[in-house]
Amino acid sequence: MYDEDRSEDGYVWNVTRLWAWRPDVQQAFVALRAGLMDGSSLGERDWAVLVAATASQRNDSYCSLAWGAKLARLADAETAADVISGRPTPSLSPREAALAEWAGKVVDDPNATTEADVKGLRDAGLGDREIFEATTFIAFRLAFSTINDALGAAPDRQLSDAAPEPVRAAVTWGRPPAATASQP
Repeated sequence: MYDEDRSEDGYVWNVTRLWAWRPDVQQAFVALRAGLMDGSSLGERDWAVLVAATASQRNDSYCSLAWGAKLARLADAETAADVISGRPTPSLSPREAALAEWAGKVVDDPNATTEADVKGLRDAGLGDREIFEATTFIAFRLAFSTINDALGAAPDRQLSDAAPEPVRAAVTWGRPPAATASQP
């Protein structure tokens, strides 16, 4: 895991140091998530919106910075910052906006979601299978974020520095980025 991080990014991510205690669990989690994503008609921007909305609603600064930067590359920095901040985001498609709203509701209180909420997803063009996949993905992200946050994974300084300024400015909660750069 460390070698992969070093070869891809030049340093070992703090989250990798945490998951390295059980690489088998991390690999199983990644494989399960990849299986869900590979068989889905949800697109790359859909996934990025879901993670950014889920992580920010959960106050997970690490994943908000990482996926906010990814969403900024797929859309733009202001769109990513708006999703992270929970603001209305006119540059999202109705489908993407519905996914962001759904993520917030699932994170806040899954028992409070209603048939009208699901109908809103359908009205935005999502099929029942996509709604199931989005909800499952949100639950996966919540599990991942909960582990990282509970065990103290601070966002890497490199990750924070690489995120666009609007994304960094939008992440005002959770653990602050590490004071120094993560080491190779």
